[in-house]
This record gives sequence, C-alpha cells and structure tokens, in this order.
Amino acid sequence: MLTIELDDHPNWWVDSSYAVHPNMRSHSGIVMMLGKGAMYSSSCKQKLNTKSSTEAELVGIDDAMGQVLWTRHFLASQGEYVHTTTIYQDNKSTIFLAENRKASSSKHMWHLNMRYYFVTDQIKKGHVKFAFCPTQDMLADFFTKPLQGALFVHMRKRILNLRASRIASVHRSVLEQCMAHLNKGQDKIIMIKENDGNAKVDKTRGQESEYDKEKHADAHKRKYRDGRASTRPSS
Repeated sequence: MLTIELDDHPNWWVDSSYAVHPNMRSHSGIVMMLGKGAMYSSSCKQKLNTKSSTEAELVGIDDAMGQVLWTRHFLASQGEYVHTTTIYQDNKSTIFLAENRKASSSKHMWHLNMRYYFVTDQIKKGHVKFAFCPTQDMLADFFTKPLQGALFVHMRKRILNLRASRIASVHRSVLEQCMAHLNKGQDKIIMIKENDGNAKVDKTRGQESEYDKEKHADAHKRKYRDGRASTRPSS
C-alpha cells in the first residue's frame, strides 16, 4: 500500500553486492520512496567487472542516476517543488568518492572512467546529496541478496508499507528451520502398540546398528546353549 503526505519528497537507497555473479560481476539494487512504500525499485546485474566493493557501489549509483534525474524533472513538470534529492549509501568510501571525485581516490581508483563521477557534478549543482545509512537499514539490500528472518520481515514491511504482523516475531531463517526440523526428527519418540493394545514400547534415536544386532543375536544363542546344557541329564 502506497501513501503520500504533504511535503513528502523522493528519497533513494542504492546498494551493490560485490562479484556475486558467475562471471564475477556485481549486482545493483535501487529503491525510491515517496511517502510510505516503494514507488520505484530495480534489481539489475552490472554491465562491467569491478575491482572492489567501493567501485561496485559507485557503478550502482551511476546506474541509478538516470532514474533519479528523470524523477526530479517529472515532478517539476507537474508543478511540484523539488527538494535536493537524498541518496542513502552504506559505504563511506563511496560517499567520499562521489562527493570529492579524484581528491578522495587512491591509486587503486585511478583506472575508473570519468563517467562514474557524473554524480559529483549533480552534487555541486544541488540536485542530489548523499547521506550515510547503516547496513541494517539499507532498503536496497532487499534487491541485492537473499535476506532471511527478522531482517527480511523488516525490509518487506517498509518497502510494501505493510502493517506490523503478529507472527513477525516467529519468522526464522531457513537454516534455523532446517536445524529445528533435524533436532525434532532425532529426538522424536515412536510409540509402538503391542498386540494387547495396552503396553507400549519406546524406540528412540532410530534403529539399532548392525553391530548391536549381531551382539544381541550372539547373546541369545549363548543363553539358549546354556539353557540346554543345564537341562541335559547327567550320565
């Protein structure tokens, strides 16, 4: 459910997952919120290989800039006053690169194409600005990696503007569910009714091993031989 109130303006979250594809390319996630609920979202594979997560984040921002500027022009054409657009980012090195261009780059970033510093000009013009966002609040993570458990529920609630779920507290990750299932299967007690329907026998922890079966069989044989020897008449 999407809702908007007076004085709401677009905010963007941009994130990248580094080298997650078989050809070692990264993945970009982009979310735009206007009020409550995501008005725009994108999840796309980057078109080039990058040498670091910082570089991948900068490429992700470049992927988002076209839509960011289009949204500003669209709102302006509707007669809306457009504030400076905030782009949230969880990588401080990327923020420094975007704001200061080469001044904040080391020799490891000299190979970057100047097109990825296009955002610096937009910052100087006052069209966009960057703000740091902790990873646990980075909405674009929802579109770059398979989130689980409480974090998945939290992100889904904000992106889809869902009401708080009563069962949110019992959501567990897939791994937790698998481990719980295995433990339950190991500790399960199977009740086997005897022919009279009254007595019950507990069998736990699965079946006997082959070694235990042979050991029990040998014990029965010895007991049977000892019983026959004790009943044999003396000469």
